[in-house]
Amino acid sequence: MASSVSVVLAALVANGAIAALKFGGFLLTGSPSMLAETYHSISDTGNQVFLLVGIFYGRKEADEQHPFGYGKAEFFYSFLVSVFLFGIAGWESAKHGYEAIRHGETSVVEGTQTIPLIDLTLQGVYVNYGILLAAMVFEGYALMKARAGMKNEMERHGYDGYVEAFRKTSQTTILTALTEDTIALSGLALALLGIFLSRFTGNPVYDAATALLIGLMLMGFAIALAWENKRLLIGESLQPDDEDELRKIVRETDGIADITDFRTVYFGPGNVIVTGDVAFERGLATAEIDDRMEAIRTAIEEANPAVSRTYLEVETTPDADGSAA
Repeated sequence: MASSVSVVLAALVANGAIAALKFGGFLLTGSPSMLAETYHSISDTGNQVFLLVGIFYGRKEADEQHPFGYGKAEFFYSFLVSVFLFGIAGWESAKHGYEAIRHGETSVVEGTQTIPLIDLTLQGVYVNYGILLAAMVFEGYALMKARAGMKNEMERHGYDGYVEAFRKTSQTTILTALTEDTIALSGLALALLGIFLSRFTGNPVYDAATALLIGLMLMGFAIALAWENKRLLIGESLQPDDEDELRKIVRETDGIADITDFRTVYFGPGNVIVTGDVAFERGLATAEIDDRMEAIRTAIEEANPAVSRTYLEVETTPDADGSAA
């Protein structure tokens, strides 16, 4: 929890500062790339607020209406972030870039004055360069925090790399922040390249094309992020290898004849519920069955720290003499 909050707060501060810088750059130079990046940072700033709401809402204690707690709130708010990342940052950036390419105009006439849409002067370029480089510093700090949080998650669960972590982790808040920060740095690099090429060639199409590319990149990552959040939001189980490990614990317990049902489901980040029906061998006393059931629960929760509750039912019932039938 503390790791998630620190990651999101770092991103919130960074993106708020960056959004103000980029918007100032757009007002001064009219660069489509700067406007695209402004949309991006405004969206990211709002997204961090959503993530914080999800974290603190998810901390609410279980109640009668939500007996397993509110942990899935983080999945829901992370999903909202992916939607807004697509709808606001991605779509608006791509649309503005496309319009700039289609019209191909560098200035408009208003009255007797010609007003540049994109300031290609040396002064305007250095304004953008300075803003983008400063934004990279802020974004690099946020990315460093997000990577540290994800590396802790990878070490805890033994993930081989970021691809496996992206596919398996239940820490969607850290995953979302890491994705956003990575995209943000990539977008800044593209914007810097587009502005440089426009200045070097005198052709504003490079700046406009960069804005379009940034928008398409944002939309692509937003879809991937939404997909990853969807799997947890609708009730994903542990990965097959992790679940098989827990099944093995049950199966290898003395006195177990069969596992008739075994299920796992995420109810929040790092919060897995395990349920199952197990059949014991005949002849075991009720007290002995109870002791072994408790031992199984303890072994399962020690084997996988994400398991918070284990509900196991005995498939067979004891005979009247106190032994299992």
